[in-house]
Amino acid sequence: MLTEIKELQNNAVKRLVELISLAEKTTYTFRAPTGSGKTYMMADFMNRMISEDSNTVFLVSSLSKSDLAKQNYDKFCDYKVQLGFANLTPYLINSEISGEERLHIPTGYNVYLLPRDLYKKDSRLMAGPMLSFLTELRFRNNTRIIWIKDECHIATTNLDALANDYFAYTINFSATPKLSRGQHPDVEITDQEAENCKLIKSVSWGDEDDNVEDAIKKFLEIKTDYRNLLDVNPCLIIQISNKTKAEEELETEIRPALDAHPELKWMLIVNDAKECETNDVFKAKKLPVSKWKDYAKNNLSGIDIIIFKLVISEGWDIPRACMLYQTRDSRSQQLDEQVIGRIRRNPRLMDFETLDMSAQKLATTAWVWGVSPKDKNKSFAVRLHDDKDDIQKEIKVKTTVIKNLTERETFNLNEYLENNKSNAPRRSIFSLYRDIERVDCSIKQLLYDSSNNYQDWWDIAEHVIEIEKENGKYCCDYSKSMVVGDTVSMPDQSYYIASDKYVNISNWVWKRKDGSEKFSFDSEAERDWADILKDMSSKYAYCIETGKKKYNSHQGEQTIFGEVIPDYVLEDEKEICIWGKNYVADSAIKFEYYLGALHSSYPDFIMKDQFGRMHIFEVKSVNQSGSMSIDNNIYLAKVAELKKCYKQASLLTGQCFYLPIQREDVWIITLFDGGEESTLTLDQFRKFIGTSPV
Repeated sequence: MLTEIKELQNNAVKRLVELISLAEKTTYTFRAPTGSGKTYMMADFMNRMISEDSNTVFLVSSLSKSDLAKQNYDKFCDYKVQLGFANLTPYLINSEISGEERLHIPTGYNVYLLPRDLYKKDSRLMAGPMLSFLTELRFRNNTRIIWIKDECHIATTNLDALANDYFAYTINFSATPKLSRGQHPDVEITDQEAENCKLIKSVSWGDEDDNVEDAIKKFLEIKTDYRNLLDVNPCLIIQISNKTKAEEELETEIRPALDAHPELKWMLIVNDAKECETNDVFKAKKLPVSKWKDYAKNNLSGIDIIIFKLVISEGWDIPRACMLYQTRDSRSQQLDEQVIGRIRRNPRLMDFETLDMSAQKLATTAWVWGVSPKDKNKSFAVRLHDDKDDIQKEIKVKTTVIKNLTERETFNLNEYLENNKSNAPRRSIFSLYRDIERVDCSIKQLLYDSSNNYQDWWDIAEHVIEIEKENGKYCCDYSKSMVVGDTVSMPDQSYYIASDKYVNISNWVWKRKDGSEKFSFDSEAERDWADILKDMSSKYAYCIETGKKKYNSHQGEQTIFGEVIPDYVLEDEKEICIWGKNYVADSAIKFEYYLGALHSSYPDFIMKDQFGRMHIFEVKSVNQSGSMSIDNNIYLAKVAELKKCYKQASLLTGQCFYLPIQREDVWIITLFDGGEESTLTLDQFRKFIGTSPV
């Protein structure tokens, strides 16, 4: 798994724990998109809270449908063993007792999973056992009870009535918290953050006029690549109406399209098991319908298409699903984010960094035909200008990569193990597994590549943490570990998520597919820096016919970079500053650095000046808005490491690297040029760009 993913999840959980420690209120909302590891982060949060106060007990209420409570229980048990969440002792509350036997909930656990519908009017649990259980914990044992409302957008009226009397805190978890109920996120992982670190897929929206045959055609286009590049069989989900129109949609739209492709295996899953169908006579047909979902979600399942009624919003993980088609009759309703989330999980999340760029792109793209959620920020597709070949020829960026310890010529694994022998007793395989899960992917690869037998594996596994530390020391010495990587350019096309921080730009490499010149940015600092680059480049106009550039015509003399320019300069006298945003979603322009683990810096802007120099900008800010939650120590550590990285990268590549940091309205610009570091004002930066190198 990518380090960026771990850090994103870790920082979100850390922030939630910090907020509760402040005790400024009793209800908090944690929002993360479907597929971003919400259950894992929930377990991590509980484990941390219990480690700080062992007298803490969690009640986790989940939807009763799809056995969500049971799924969460199973995951918490796995996390306890596999991921070292040793503080968790889960218990699944159920009402499966016989006859007149009284329902009883034991108090010897600290994480209780409750299917929501068990606690409803006239239920055995509501008849007294739940109140007895909570009373014993809260008032007799003086236990702090924290209620986690999983999928909090669904009403929990009966449990809500208990909150003030029994729960110290209520924590709402959901991908779609209900703002009308006051569930405004206190901690949030945004879709854009999750997409940028490849935790979830980005969405490519199909044309509104496309029909199911168009969706199947697209599925057939990517099917072979999905199998060959990802070793995963892809899946198309078709969503039909819930009620009267469902049968008509099946007969007039879905079945004719399926009949035209008998080579594709499909399932129809509806509420009534008797109405479920499949053409997979060799496998699925031989299984009970209750097992179909489990069979279909496996990455190597042969089911190509799954047809659902509108019943798939929560509780079913199928990472291999990469397409969602919503029939026209149901498109009048807003597509629920929970439904889209079914196809946004990364099918190769755990080993994503081992894939090549084509495979990574495929693993992180989802295709949707339906109605875009109205309450979400809209994405805008961009592409290079029509002279894209010239642009990609002009912009050639040398990337850098970090070699790990295993690539160091002087490192010999057998010698290392021999020199670090221990007489301590062998640790359990579970303890070793937890260590292996903590280390960098390269160390895991070393373990498995170097193990010819069980004894080899065990010998190396005993030392993976020490090897990881040795690897960190080596990687942090960029003079030894950093090397020049691929030379890359801008992708043909990409996209960005709209925000209120925008600039109208016509003089850069990108154009929007809808023709608008309005481009938005992730932060105020990015927007302001884009305005600066735009202003500098607007001194020139691009001449497509000749590929040359000229100054804009103007009245009277004008001073540019301290140089007096006459009314008009011929188009072949000067070269232009070619520049653009480095959109992370499709970018190969990145530079590796090491901060506890391997990271990639995707700079914000790339520019080539009139003298042929490449300028690379990573924009930062110390102006924190009220909606931001940044750990200052983490932020400062990252900036310090980026400076080390860029200093060495500038020496190896001959490119100019910048860290422009905005403090209020003032820019402090750190320049790395030829391995040398200097600090510039904005005026000095402008002059540097306009001055020919010696």
